[in-house]
Amino acid sequence: MAHPHLPTTESAVTAIREIARSENRELTVTDDIGADRTSRRTSAGAFAVLDPDGSLPHEAFVELGGSPAVSVQLYPEDDARITVDGVEFADVPRDSVPAFLRSVYAGLAHVKGRFWPAGWWLVVPVPGDETYKELVLADTLTPWLSSRVR
Repeated sequence: MAHPHLPTTESAVTAIREIARSENRELTVTDDIGADRTSRRTSAGAFAVLDPDGSLPHEAFVELGGSPAVSVQLYPEDDARITVDGVEFADVPRDSVPAFLRSVYAGLAHVKGRFWPAGWWLVVPVPGDETYKELVLADTLTPWLSSRVR
């Protein structure tokens, strides 16, 4: 199942706003616009506002209130970094961000433990046979993460 295409950072922020509204969560958005303001710009020269192709890159940082603590850093390069209760998922495609958040809020995200190698993993299944897994450090197992252990 293909996710709806989100061609811009602003379209992704709009989709996240809709999820926050449906989940009754507070939302804070911080925008950085221009190559001199975005965090991962390597193609633009020093103090340049535009990319060489004349475009104006847009990056946004979104924080969603409630438990679990969720933040989304949207990059101009069509990807995002999502942090769920301190567990960071890097390089999530921008088009997958809304489905990822819906899975977290629908209770599909869970923590899986392993004996060998020992550790905890936060697993977020997303429609379309996508699954995101990230290591949870032993000392960062929050009450929300603990409640999701399977």
